[in-house]
Amino acid sequence: MAARVSVVVPLYNEQDSLETLVQGIFQACAPLGLACEIIAVDDGSTDASMEVLKKLRSRDPRLRIISFRRNFGKADALDAGFRAAQGEIILTMDADLQDDPKEIPRFVERLEQGWDLVSGWKKVRHDPLNKTLPSKLFNAVTSKVSGVKLHDFNCGFKAYRREVTEALQVYGELHRFLPAIAHMKGFRVTEMEVEHHARPFGHSKYGARRLVSGILDLMTVVVTTRYFKKPLHFFGAPGLFFGALGALINLWLTWQKVVAGHSLSNRPLLFLGILLMIVGLQLVSLGLIGEMISRGQKEPEYQVRERLG
Repeated sequence: MAARVSVVVPLYNEQDSLETLVQGIFQACAPLGLACEIIAVDDGSTDASMEVLKKLRSRDPRLRIISFRRNFGKADALDAGFRAAQGEIILTMDADLQDDPKEIPRFVERLEQGWDLVSGWKKVRHDPLNKTLPSKLFNAVTSKVSGVKLHDFNCGFKAYRREVTEALQVYGELHRFLPAIAHMKGFRVTEMEVEHHARPFGHSKYGARRLVSGILDLMTVVVTTRYFKKPLHFFGAPGLFFGALGALINLWLTWQKVVAGHSLSNRPLLFLGILLMIVGLQLVSLGLIGEMISRGQKEPEYQVRERLG
């Protein structure tokens, strides 16, 4: 029988926390009365994480293990876990014991209320300032740009319906934007507060340096989802603005030349007007080329919720 609940746990050098985590997950899933599996994805750990996982699997075969040859990153680990998961409900959580497995039944309950993706919100965090401040800025920008009103995109504790994970392409650093991508694809996304614990072992692998890469990744998400099928809307709006501004500048200079007799030989504004018109024309042309390329894409971007008849 296929597992009803799959818990995907990406990990890297978390040997000290794994036994407590695995035990906690199975204990949390037991009251649900549903079949449960854990998919631990070892992202090229250099400590004894794999040895610990193998020992735990020998006790309980519901723990499944995927081991990468080297460290590929969290997004690839999640993608491998999504592909291997057998459950209709798929949860993800970090392996550092900052996420509490006792929250799992609450996630399942929220999905059963009709949501497609439930994202955790670490309202009270036990992380250093150099991690929380960039995270707050990142979350604010992402929420504004994506249109998804979430407080915590970075929280790894999430629950998905299977159809959501099947529709998501996870690569690079896009795992932080899965709620935004799911929302742009038409899935119903919400969040709920979760308890956050201080990290008992090791140290965080992330920091303030993620902010710059996060903003660049957000641009990737917006362009490849919202504007993938209408690139002219993305390039055309600024192109028309720059082109119109350049045309207005040149018309004003022409009026000064014809009516007032002013010389244009020493007017830097003339070159600015010409430059703006050229930039505007290039942006519009780029959008039109993108439109022609996108018309050749056969794969539909829409997601069907249900079919009747």
